[in-house]
Amino acid sequence: TCGWADQCWTLTRIAEVVRHRFGVEYTLAGMDLLLHRMGWSVQVPSRKATERDEAKIAAWKDGQWPVIKRRRRTWAPGSASRTKPARG
Repeated sequence: TCGWADQCWTLTRIAEVVRHRFGVEYTLAGMDLLLHRMGWSVQVPSRKATERDEAKIAAWKDGQWPVIKRRRRTWAPGSASRTKPARG
């Protein structure tokens, strides 16, 4: 163990151990790429939280998620110029 009470290995923590142990610094993206190249992958907890309320989660997915998803616009007419307005 490296002293974390929850023993959750995040990219930040792994990069910190690598920096202390080997004296090499990686960005989080670089650390992620390195771990994937070594065959490591994200691990998901085997148990769900006891506080989890499936009914509330289902209600949120049915009511809130479609509203949030609908708001996203990946393309909109406009101009890249700050001085020339978009033609419409």
